[in-house]
Amino acid sequence: MARITGFLLLLSLFCPLPSQEKSMRSIREFGVLPTNDPLTNKRNLQTAIDWASRRGAALWVEPDEQGYPMAGGLVLRQNAGLIGVHGPVGRGTRHPQQQRPVGSVFVIEDEESAFITVESATQIRGIQFWYRKQTVSDSSRIIAYPATIRVAQNSSVQGVTLSCLTFYGEYLAMDFNAAPSFPCEQILFEHCYGYPLSGQFIRIDRCYDIPRILHCHVNPANRRLIEGGYSVQVIDAVVRRGSYCYAVDHTDNAQLMDLFAFGVHGGVRLGAASYGQLTNFNFDCVTVGIYKDGDQDFNRNWQISQGSIIANTGARLEDVHPIVLTGKGHTSLVNVECFSGANSALTTLNQSQDYLCVLGTEPLTVSLFGCRMRNYAADHPFTVLNDRAVIQAVACIDRQGHPFHFPAP
Repeated sequence: MARITGFLLLLSLFCPLPSQEKSMRSIREFGVLPTNDPLTNKRNLQTAIDWASRRGAALWVEPDEQGYPMAGGLVLRQNAGLIGVHGPVGRGTRHPQQQRPVGSVFVIEDEESAFITVESATQIRGIQFWYRKQTVSDSSRIIAYPATIRVAQNSSVQGVTLSCLTFYGEYLAMDFNAAPSFPCEQILFEHCYGYPLSGQFIRIDRCYDIPRILHCHVNPANRRLIEGGYSVQVIDAVVRRGSYCYAVDHTDNAQLMDLFAFGVHGGVRLGAASYGQLTNFNFDCVTVGIYKDGDQDFNRNWQISQGSIIANTGARLEDVHPIVLTGKGHTSLVNVECFSGANSALTTLNQSQDYLCVLGTEPLTVSLFGCRMRNYAADHPFTVLNDRAVIQAVACIDRQGHPFHFPAP
Protein backbone atom coordinates (compact mmCIF):
# COMPACT_ATOMS: atom_id res chain seq x y z
CA MET A 1 0.00 0.00 0.00
CA ALA A 2 2.85 2.42 0.85
CA ARG A 3 4.40 1.81 -2.58
CA ILE A 4 1.10 2.47 -4.34
CA THR A 5 0.52 5.69 -2.38
CA GLY A 6 4.04 6.91 -3.17
CA PHE A 7 3.60 6.11 -6.85
CA LEU A 8 0.30 8.01 -7.00
CA LEU A 9 1.88 11.03 -5.29
CA LEU A 10 4.78 11.01 -7.78
CA LEU A 11 2.37 10.63 -10.68
CA SER A 12 0.34 13.61 -9.48
CA LEU A 13 3.44 15.81 -9.55
CA PHE A 14 4.21 15.07 -13.17
CA CYS A 15 0.67 14.49 -14.41
CA PRO A 16 -1.54 16.82 -12.38
CA LEU A 17 -5.26 16.32 -12.53
CA PRO A 18 -7.16 18.72 -14.80
CA SER A 19 -8.68 21.72 -13.01
CA GLN A 20 -11.33 24.28 -13.75
CA GLU A 21 -8.91 27.18 -13.28
CA LYS A 22 -5.17 27.44 -13.88
CA SER A 23 -3.02 29.09 -11.23
CA MET A 24 -0.85 30.57 -14.01
CA ARG A 25 -1.86 31.54 -17.53
CA SER A 26 0.12 33.02 -20.38
CA ILE A 27 -0.60 36.65 -21.17
CA ARG A 28 -1.06 35.50 -24.79
CA GLU A 29 -4.25 33.73 -23.76
CA PHE A 30 -5.67 37.19 -23.05
CA GLY A 31 -4.54 38.65 -26.36
CA VAL A 32 -1.27 40.27 -25.30
CA LEU A 33 0.77 39.70 -28.46
CA PRO A 34 4.04 40.93 -29.99
CA THR A 35 2.13 41.97 -33.13
CA ASN A 36 -0.35 44.22 -31.29
CA ASP A 37 -0.10 47.98 -30.86
CA PRO A 38 0.82 49.24 -27.33
CA LEU A 39 -2.70 50.36 -26.35
CA THR A 40 -4.29 47.05 -27.31
CA ASN A 41 -1.69 45.14 -25.31
CA LYS A 42 -2.20 47.46 -22.34
CA ARG A 43 -5.97 46.86 -22.33
CA ASN A 44 -5.57 43.11 -22.72
CA LEU A 45 -2.91 42.85 -20.03
CA GLN A 46 -5.13 44.76 -17.61
CA THR A 47 -7.90 42.26 -18.31
CA ALA A 48 -5.48 39.45 -17.53
CA ILE A 49 -4.38 41.13 -14.30
CA ASP A 50 -7.99 41.55 -13.21
CA TRP A 51 -8.52 37.82 -13.81
CA ALA A 52 -5.43 36.96 -11.76
CA SER A 53 -6.30 39.34 -8.93
CA ARG A 54 -9.55 37.61 -8.07
CA ARG A 55 -7.83 34.22 -7.86
CA GLY A 56 -4.44 35.08 -6.42
CA ALA A 57 -2.93 33.80 -9.66
CA ALA A 58 0.18 34.57 -11.68
CA LEU A 59 0.54 35.57 -15.32
CA TRP A 60 3.28 34.03 -17.46
CA VAL A 61 5.05 36.56 -19.65
CA GLU A 62 5.83 34.12 -22.41
CA PRO A 63 9.28 34.73 -23.95
CA ASP A 64 9.42 36.08 -27.49
CA GLU A 65 12.03 37.36 -29.91
CA GLN A 66 10.26 40.70 -30.41
CA GLY A 67 8.82 41.47 -26.96
CA TYR A 68 5.43 43.01 -26.19
CA PRO A 69 4.80 46.67 -27.17
CA MET A 70 3.14 48.34 -24.18
CA ALA A 71 1.48 51.58 -23.17
CA GLY A 72 1.62 52.67 -19.54
CA GLY A 73 -1.08 53.14 -16.96
CA LEU A 74 -1.39 49.51 -15.87
CA VAL A 75 -2.38 48.59 -12.31
CA LEU A 76 -1.10 45.33 -10.85
CA ARG A 77 -4.12 44.54 -8.71
CA GLN A 78 -3.88 42.97 -5.27
CA ASN A 79 -2.90 39.26 -5.22
CA ALA A 80 -1.64 39.17 -8.86
CA GLY A 81 1.83 38.39 -10.15
CA LEU A 82 3.76 38.82 -13.42
CA ILE A 83 6.37 36.11 -13.96
CA GLY A 84 8.98 35.97 -16.70
CA VAL A 85 11.74 33.66 -17.78
CA HIS A 86 14.87 35.57 -16.79
CA GLY A 87 17.06 36.34 -13.85
CA PRO A 88 18.63 39.77 -14.15
CA VAL A 89 20.67 40.03 -17.34
CA GLY A 90 22.92 42.97 -16.60
CA ARG A 91 24.53 43.30 -20.02
CA GLY A 92 21.33 42.55 -21.91
CA THR A 93 19.90 39.63 -23.80
CA ARG A 94 20.31 40.07 -27.56
CA HIS A 95 18.49 38.88 -30.67
CA PRO A 96 20.92 37.08 -33.04
CA GLN A 97 20.18 39.48 -35.93
CA GLN A 98 18.62 42.57 -34.31
CA GLN A 99 19.62 45.17 -31.72
CA ARG A 100 16.93 44.24 -29.23
CA PRO A 101 16.52 42.11 -26.12
CA VAL A 102 14.67 38.81 -26.28
CA GLY A 103 12.68 36.81 -23.78
CA SER A 104 10.07 38.10 -21.32
CA VAL A 105 10.34 41.70 -22.51
CA PHE A 106 7.92 44.62 -22.24
CA VAL A 107 8.74 47.22 -24.89
CA ILE A 108 7.49 50.43 -23.28
CA GLU A 109 6.38 53.24 -25.58
CA ASP A 110 4.53 55.54 -23.14
CA GLU A 111 6.12 58.90 -22.22
CA GLU A 112 3.17 60.15 -20.13
CA SER A 113 2.20 57.45 -17.61
CA ALA A 114 4.10 55.19 -15.25
CA PHE A 115 4.20 51.74 -16.79
CA ILE A 116 2.69 49.83 -13.88
CA THR A 117 1.37 50.74 -10.44
CA VAL A 118 1.47 47.99 -7.82
CA GLU A 119 -1.02 47.22 -5.06
CA SER A 120 -0.65 44.93 -2.03
CA ALA A 121 0.40 41.27 -2.17
CA THR A 122 1.86 41.46 -5.67
CA GLN A 123 5.05 40.39 -7.37
CA ILE A 124 6.93 41.07 -10.60
CA ARG A 125 9.72 38.62 -11.33
CA GLY A 126 12.04 37.66 -14.18
CA ILE A 127 11.06 40.43 -16.63
CA GLN A 128 12.97 42.90 -18.81
CA PHE A 129 11.74 46.44 -19.48
CA TRP A 130 13.05 48.06 -22.67
CA TYR A 131 12.62 51.72 -23.62
CA ARG A 132 13.70 51.30 -27.22
CA LYS A 133 13.57 55.03 -28.08
CA GLN A 134 15.92 56.07 -25.29
CA THR A 135 19.23 57.49 -26.48
CA VAL A 136 22.56 55.90 -25.62
CA SER A 137 24.77 58.69 -26.99
CA ASP A 138 23.14 62.17 -27.08
CA SER A 139 22.36 63.77 -23.70
CA SER A 140 20.09 66.37 -25.34
CA ARG A 141 17.78 63.55 -26.46
CA ILE A 142 17.27 61.89 -23.07
CA ILE A 143 13.58 61.06 -22.64
CA ALA A 144 12.32 61.67 -19.10
CA TYR A 145 10.03 58.65 -18.94
CA PRO A 146 7.78 58.27 -15.86
CA ALA A 147 8.66 55.52 -13.41
CA THR A 148 8.59 51.97 -14.69
CA ILE A 149 7.11 50.65 -11.44
CA ARG A 150 5.44 52.82 -8.82
CA VAL A 151 3.53 52.30 -5.60
CA ALA A 152 -0.22 53.00 -5.54
CA GLN A 153 -1.06 56.45 -4.19
CA ASN A 154 -4.67 55.78 -3.17
CA SER A 155 -4.22 52.83 -0.81
CA SER A 156 -1.75 51.52 1.73
CA VAL A 157 0.38 48.96 -0.10
CA GLN A 158 1.72 46.06 1.95
CA GLY A 159 3.81 43.21 0.60
CA VAL A 160 5.40 43.70 -2.83
CA THR A 161 8.21 41.57 -4.28
CA LEU A 162 10.23 42.92 -7.19
CA SER A 163 12.83 40.34 -8.15
CA CYS A 164 15.18 39.53 -11.02
CA LEU A 165 14.24 42.57 -13.12
CA THR A 166 16.32 44.28 -15.80
CA PHE A 167 15.75 47.80 -17.11
CA TYR A 168 17.11 49.28 -20.35
CA GLY A 169 16.76 53.00 -21.07
CA GLU A 170 14.63 53.79 -18.01
CA TYR A 171 14.60 57.27 -16.50
CA LEU A 172 13.32 56.32 -13.02
CA ALA A 173 13.08 52.60 -12.37
CA MET A 174 11.12 52.04 -9.14
CA ASP A 175 9.27 54.84 -7.38
CA PHE A 176 8.01 53.91 -3.91
CA ASN A 177 7.53 57.41 -2.56
CA ALA A 178 4.16 56.73 -0.95
CA ALA A 179 1.44 59.31 -0.34
CA PRO A 180 1.48 60.72 3.23
CA SER A 181 -1.96 59.25 3.97
CA PHE A 182 -1.11 55.82 2.52
CA PRO A 183 2.32 54.59 3.68
CA CYS A 184 3.58 51.22 2.48
CA GLU A 185 5.15 48.24 4.24
CA GLN A 186 7.18 45.11 3.50
CA ILE A 187 8.57 46.12 0.12
CA LEU A 188 11.33 43.86 -1.24
CA PHE A 189 13.67 44.77 -4.10
CA GLU A 190 16.20 42.09 -5.01
CA HIS A 191 18.46 41.26 -7.95
CA CYS A 192 17.41 44.27 -10.05
CA TYR A 193 19.71 45.74 -12.73
CA GLY A 194 19.58 48.95 -14.75
CA TYR A 195 20.94 52.47 -15.30
CA PRO A 196 18.34 55.22 -14.76
CA LEU A 197 19.01 58.40 -16.70
CA SER A 198 17.58 60.49 -13.86
CA GLY A 199 20.15 58.89 -11.58
CA GLN A 200 17.31 57.40 -9.45
CA PHE A 201 16.97 53.63 -9.47
CA ILE A 202 15.00 52.96 -6.28
CA ARG A 203 13.44 55.60 -4.08
CA ILE A 204 11.37 54.85 -0.98
CA ASP A 205 9.52 57.27 1.25
CA ARG A 206 7.03 56.44 4.02
CA CYS A 207 7.71 52.71 4.05
CA TYR A 208 7.42 51.19 7.51
CA ASP A 209 8.06 47.66 8.78
CA ILE A 210 11.42 47.05 7.16
CA PRO A 211 11.90 47.78 3.47
CA ARG A 212 14.68 45.74 1.88
CA ILE A 213 16.94 46.58 -1.06
CA LEU A 214 19.17 43.59 -1.78
CA HIS A 215 21.69 42.64 -4.47
CA CYS A 216 20.98 45.45 -6.94
CA HIS A 217 23.34 46.64 -9.67
CA VAL A 218 23.25 49.99 -11.48
CA ASN A 219 25.70 50.32 -14.35
CA PRO A 220 25.69 52.20 -17.70
CA ALA A 221 27.02 49.05 -19.37
CA ASN A 222 23.77 47.17 -18.89
CA ARG A 223 22.69 47.78 -22.53
CA ARG A 224 26.12 46.81 -23.85
CA LEU A 225 25.10 43.65 -25.71
CA ILE A 226 22.07 45.36 -27.26
CA GLU A 227 23.28 48.77 -28.46
CA GLY A 228 26.62 49.32 -26.73
CA GLY A 229 27.12 51.18 -23.47
CA TYR A 230 26.15 54.78 -22.75
CA SER A 231 28.42 57.56 -23.98
CA VAL A 232 30.55 59.76 -21.73
CA GLN A 233 28.22 62.65 -22.57
CA VAL A 234 25.14 60.80 -21.31
CA ILE A 235 26.83 59.53 -18.13
CA ASP A 236 28.10 63.04 -17.34
CA ALA A 237 24.54 64.33 -17.77
CA VAL A 238 23.26 61.74 -15.27
CA VAL A 239 25.88 62.85 -12.73
CA ARG A 240 24.88 66.50 -13.19
CA ARG A 241 21.29 65.75 -12.17
CA GLY A 242 22.46 65.63 -8.57
CA SER A 243 20.22 62.74 -7.55
CA TYR A 244 20.84 59.57 -5.57
CA CYS A 245 20.68 56.07 -7.02
CA TYR A 246 19.14 54.62 -3.86
CA ALA A 247 17.15 56.83 -1.49
CA VAL A 248 15.15 55.99 1.63
CA ASP A 249 13.25 58.23 4.04
CA HIS A 250 10.50 57.82 6.66
CA THR A 251 11.46 54.15 7.01
CA ASP A 252 11.85 51.82 9.98
CA ASN A 253 14.98 49.66 10.11
CA ALA A 254 15.69 49.69 6.37
CA GLN A 255 17.94 46.86 5.18
CA LEU A 256 20.32 47.69 2.31
CA MET A 257 22.74 44.94 1.28
CA ASP A 258 25.04 44.24 -1.67
CA LEU A 259 24.38 47.41 -3.66
CA PHE A 260 26.38 48.67 -6.63
CA ALA A 261 26.11 52.00 -8.45
CA PHE A 262 28.33 53.52 -11.12
CA GLY A 263 28.25 56.91 -12.83
CA VAL A 264 25.64 58.74 -10.75
CA HIS A 265 25.85 61.82 -8.53
CA GLY A 266 25.08 59.95 -5.32
CA GLY A 267 25.23 56.34 -4.24
CA VAL A 268 22.70 56.35 -1.40
CA ARG A 269 20.74 59.00 0.51
CA LEU A 270 19.67 57.99 4.01
CA GLY A 271 16.93 60.48 4.79
CA ALA A 272 16.32 62.41 7.99
CA ALA A 273 13.52 60.12 9.18
CA SER A 274 15.24 56.80 8.46
CA TYR A 275 17.40 54.28 10.28
CA GLY A 276 18.84 50.87 9.47
CA GLN A 277 21.83 48.99 8.10
CA LEU A 278 23.86 49.37 4.91
CA THR A 279 26.44 46.67 4.22
CA ASN A 280 28.49 45.15 1.39
CA PHE A 281 28.34 47.95 -1.16
CA ASN A 282 30.37 49.64 -3.88
CA PHE A 283 29.60 53.16 -5.13
CA ASP A 284 31.91 53.79 -8.06
CA CYS A 285 32.49 57.08 -9.93
CA VAL A 286 30.17 59.21 -7.81
CA THR A 287 30.25 62.74 -6.41
CA VAL A 288 28.90 61.68 -3.01
CA GLY A 289 28.89 58.06 -1.93
CA ILE A 290 26.73 58.20 1.20
CA TYR A 291 24.61 61.12 2.43
CA LYS A 292 23.13 60.55 5.88
CA ASP A 293 20.71 62.90 7.66
CA GLY A 294 18.73 62.67 10.91
CA ASP A 295 15.84 64.57 12.44
CA GLN A 296 16.23 63.33 16.05
CA ASP A 297 18.78 61.50 18.18
CA PHE A 298 16.76 58.56 19.52
CA ASN A 299 16.95 56.13 16.59
CA ARG A 300 18.22 58.03 13.53
CA ASN A 301 21.19 55.71 13.54
CA TRP A 302 22.81 53.86 10.65
CA GLN A 303 25.29 50.99 10.87
CA ILE A 304 27.39 51.08 7.68
CA SER A 305 30.01 48.43 6.96
CA GLN A 306 32.03 46.44 4.44
CA GLY A 307 32.01 48.80 1.48
CA SER A 308 34.06 50.90 -0.90
CA ILE A 309 33.44 54.31 -2.44
CA ILE A 310 35.20 55.84 -5.44
CA ALA A 311 34.23 59.53 -5.29
CA ASN A 312 35.89 61.22 -8.24
CA THR A 313 33.39 63.07 -10.43
CA GLY A 314 31.42 66.30 -10.33
CA ALA A 315 31.62 69.95 -11.32
CA ARG A 316 34.03 71.01 -8.53
CA LEU A 317 36.49 69.14 -6.36
CA GLU A 318 35.06 70.78 -3.22
CA ASP A 319 31.73 69.03 -3.93
CA VAL A 320 33.26 65.55 -4.02
CA HIS A 321 32.89 63.73 -0.68
CA PRO A 322 32.73 59.97 -0.20
CA ILE A 323 30.63 60.41 2.95
CA VAL A 324 28.50 63.38 4.09
CA LEU A 325 26.81 63.42 7.51
CA THR A 326 24.39 66.01 8.88
CA GLY A 327 21.38 66.33 11.16
CA LYS A 328 21.09 64.32 14.38
CA GLY A 329 21.72 60.71 15.33
CA HIS A 330 24.64 58.31 15.16
CA THR A 331 26.58 56.80 12.27
CA SER A 332 28.84 53.77 12.65
CA LEU A 333 31.37 53.16 9.85
CA VAL A 334 33.30 49.87 9.88
CA ASN A 335 35.68 48.74 7.14
CA VAL A 336 34.56 51.40 4.65
CA GLU A 337 37.29 52.10 2.12
CA CYS A 338 37.50 55.17 -0.12
CA PHE A 339 39.86 55.78 -3.00
CA SER A 340 39.74 57.74 -6.24
CA GLY A 341 41.27 57.81 -9.68
CA ALA A 342 40.55 58.25 -13.37
CA ASN A 343 37.92 56.36 -15.37
CA SER A 344 37.42 56.72 -19.12
CA ALA A 345 33.68 56.01 -18.92
CA LEU A 346 32.96 59.55 -17.70
CA THR A 347 34.62 62.86 -16.83
CA THR A 348 36.52 62.53 -13.56
CA LEU A 349 38.50 64.75 -11.20
CA ASN A 350 40.62 61.78 -10.13
CA GLN A 351 40.34 62.51 -6.42
CA SER A 352 37.95 63.52 -3.67
CA GLN A 353 38.07 66.58 -1.44
CA ASP A 354 38.19 64.49 1.74
CA TYR A 355 37.00 61.19 3.18
CA LEU A 356 34.29 62.47 5.52
CA CYS A 357 32.37 65.77 5.54
CA VAL A 358 30.32 66.60 8.66
CA LEU A 359 27.80 69.43 8.30
CA GLY A 360 25.02 71.07 10.32
CA THR A 361 24.52 72.65 13.71
CA GLU A 362 22.84 69.82 15.63
CA PRO A 363 24.69 67.37 17.87
CA LEU A 364 25.58 64.12 16.13
CA THR A 365 27.99 61.27 16.76
CA VAL A 366 30.23 59.25 14.45
CA SER A 367 32.41 56.21 15.10
CA LEU A 368 34.86 54.75 12.58
CA PHE A 369 36.89 51.54 12.75
CA GLY A 370 39.18 49.92 10.20
CA CYS A 371 38.54 52.51 7.46
CA ARG A 372 41.12 53.09 4.73
CA MET A 373 41.24 56.58 3.22
CA ARG A 374 43.11 57.52 0.02
CA ASN A 375 43.33 60.08 -2.79
CA TYR A 376 41.74 63.00 -0.95
CA ALA A 377 43.01 66.51 -1.70
CA ALA A 378 42.60 68.14 1.72
CA ASP A 379 45.31 68.05 4.35
CA HIS A 380 43.01 66.16 6.71
CA PRO A 381 40.64 63.30 5.81
CA PHE A 382 37.80 64.88 7.82
CA THR A 383 36.10 68.17 6.99
CA VAL A 384 34.21 69.06 10.16
CA LEU A 385 31.89 72.06 9.80
CA ASN A 386 29.75 71.16 12.82
CA ASP A 387 31.12 72.27 16.19
CA ARG A 388 28.72 69.96 18.03
CA ALA A 389 29.79 66.76 16.28
CA VAL A 390 31.48 64.04 18.33
CA ILE A 391 33.76 61.88 16.17
CA GLN A 392 35.85 58.88 17.19
CA ALA A 393 38.14 57.07 14.71
CA VAL A 394 40.18 54.01 15.66
CA ALA A 395 42.50 51.74 13.64
CA CYS A 396 42.00 53.70 10.41
CA ILE A 397 44.62 54.34 7.72
CA ASP A 398 45.18 57.73 6.06
CA ARG A 399 46.33 58.57 2.51
CA GLN A 400 49.99 58.24 3.51
CA GLY A 401 49.42 54.70 4.73
CA HIS A 402 49.82 55.80 8.33
CA PRO A 403 47.60 54.79 11.25
CA PHE A 404 44.93 57.42 11.81
CA HIS A 405 43.13 58.10 15.07
CA PHE A 406 40.70 60.90 15.81
CA PRO A 407 40.94 62.76 18.07
CA ALA A 408 44.69 62.29 18.02
CA PRO A 409 45.95 60.50 21.16
